[in-house]
Amino acid sequence: MVGYYHIINRGVEQRKIYKESKDFEMFLELLCSGCQVYNVQLHGYALMDNHYHLLIETRTENLSKFMKHINASYAIYFNKKYARSGHLWQGRFKSWYVTDDAYLYALVNYIEHNPVRAKMVRKLGRYKYSSYLSFIEKAEPIQCLRGSFVFEEFKNKKEREDFLQSLVDESVLDKIKKASNLVVTSVKDKQLDRKRLKNMFRKIKDSSERDQKIYQAHSEGYSQHAIAESIELSQPQINRIIKKIRSIGIT
Repeated sequence: MVGYYHIINRGVEQRKIYKESKDFEMFLELLCSGCQVYNVQLHGYALMDNHYHLLIETRTENLSKFMKHINASYAIYFNKKYARSGHLWQGRFKSWYVTDDAYLYALVNYIEHNPVRAKMVRKLGRYKYSSYLSFIEKAEPIQCLRGSFVFEEFKNKKEREDFLQSLVDESVLDKIKKASNLVVTSVKDKQLDRKRLKNMFRKIKDSSERDQKIYQAHSEGYSQHAIAESIELSQPQINRIIKKIRSIGIT
């Protein structure tokens, strides 16, 4: 499916997959290369010593090809550089599909706090290989991060810093994941209603009426992803429209 994904991959036997700064930089270079080739948007990342977290958005159903590009290319680089052979990765990457707005926002925050939770640094802003420094304008964002929804939703450095400094308890994140899975289940149960969803947007007169229908569909339980597919808008666009309608209190 197209949409947002949380991606994790670990080194085999939890060994280090980055040994020096050039390794981190090469991984990010390959990540951006993959984003460009496979039309993927990066929204956040944290590269740890023996694993990584990515928050990405796919626009076509090519997640496996995208991840193969990154993992295989980096493994070739790493094995050649350190004269090793065999598997670099513990196994296939793990991915979670993000269907819930609350999960999405908690997730980018959770990813940025990984170095602190792992006690690699004492506080945010002290770790070089995550997207945090780019979000608070203390580092130039890598090319594939520049379209992140964090820049769009939080317009200035202070807003982004306040958002990312807020703590997200892991137990809360687990609950959000479970809630997200329930959303997936309910959407699957409503497959026969996809025709009704599309019919809602037929003969729309203008963007204002369209936006009202988007808000109505979301209120009835349709996911932002399902709505986006039905009217050929991106999920971030759907998210902004819902927030706009909600903020002005028009239903």
